[in-house]
Amino acid sequence: MIKTRGYAAHDPSSPLQPFDFERRDPGPEDVGIEILYCGVCHSDLHTARNEWQNTLYPSVPGHEIVGRVVAVGERVTRFKVGDLAGVGCMVDSCQQCPSCAEGLEQYCENGFTGTYNGRGSENTYGGYSQTIVVKESFVLTIRHDARQLAAVAPLLCAGITTYSPLRHWQAGPGKQVGVVGLGGLGHMAVKIAHAMGAHVVLFTTSPDKQADAHRLGADEVVISRDKQQMAAQRNRFDFILNTVAAPHRLDDYLNLLKRDGTMTLVGAPAEPHPAPQVFNLIFKRRQLAGSLIGGIAETQEMLDFCAEHGIVSDIELIPIQAINEAYERMLKSDVKYRFVIDMASLRVPTAT
Repeated sequence: MIKTRGYAAHDPSSPLQPFDFERRDPGPEDVGIEILYCGVCHSDLHTARNEWQNTLYPSVPGHEIVGRVVAVGERVTRFKVGDLAGVGCMVDSCQQCPSCAEGLEQYCENGFTGTYNGRGSENTYGGYSQTIVVKESFVLTIRHDARQLAAVAPLLCAGITTYSPLRHWQAGPGKQVGVVGLGGLGHMAVKIAHAMGAHVVLFTTSPDKQADAHRLGADEVVISRDKQQMAAQRNRFDFILNTVAAPHRLDDYLNLLKRDGTMTLVGAPAEPHPAPQVFNLIFKRRQLAGSLIGGIAETQEMLDFCAEHGIVSDIELIPIQAINEAYERMLKSDVKYRFVIDMASLRVPTAT
């Protein structure tokens, strides 16, 4: 067994604190990774505080992991010691159901195993830690320059969460694509949709985000609290990616879709959205959809696409000792646009 230090939540109301635990020794098909950086996702906070009522404690969050390979099993063929590697939201799935057979492990009919919080009664510990051991088939190759590694980490969740629906609903040249919200997910959606060649319109409640939205690749910015601006967008969009993780009126955006347009939800609020009006759907044959992350093959495709187009996340690098403060700032949207933990900080002695 491998002795490992991380940061864990032990109950819904206590702050994360240092936690010593053990990883398994790498088996024949496993890759051992020294974690260098781990992104901070809003799902980490939801889980640490049991807001989805499914947390297994102690909980070591973190599923935006990048690091360096330090061990490989005898059957591993794609990685060698010293390689850069990534781990996203999953570390296993049943590999037998129709979804897994199609490379859609995120929709595994028997439930994928999360990088943290496991599956059922099986707990797993995530990336707020020094090391991780993962079977090779769930490890990703990093082709970005090593100097970008910290900013690559959020691609393992925020990147694939936005890339997958944009690809599935064929965002590209000639398509009018709306992105709702400019946070951790939204800023990646703008970058990726722009790189795909779509005409990108960012919807935000914050007028002071307009300049940043254009810098990230938005062609237009609409202030969603301005009724006149919103009315001018009616019946315009082929696709809208809604990244907002707080309850809001979906009808305000469904009205903006063309006939046969789709709005896909990727934000996961703790409370339900108000129910949309059925007439907004049936009179234009509009679709309201949802999307999770991506399968392993699609996640690798996303990483390669981002490396080719020079796309990384906009980040603020923090030490692990600042994680509880980062959670509070994240709730206030006080980050542009993703916190990433420098895992070297785990080697710094903690004051007692």
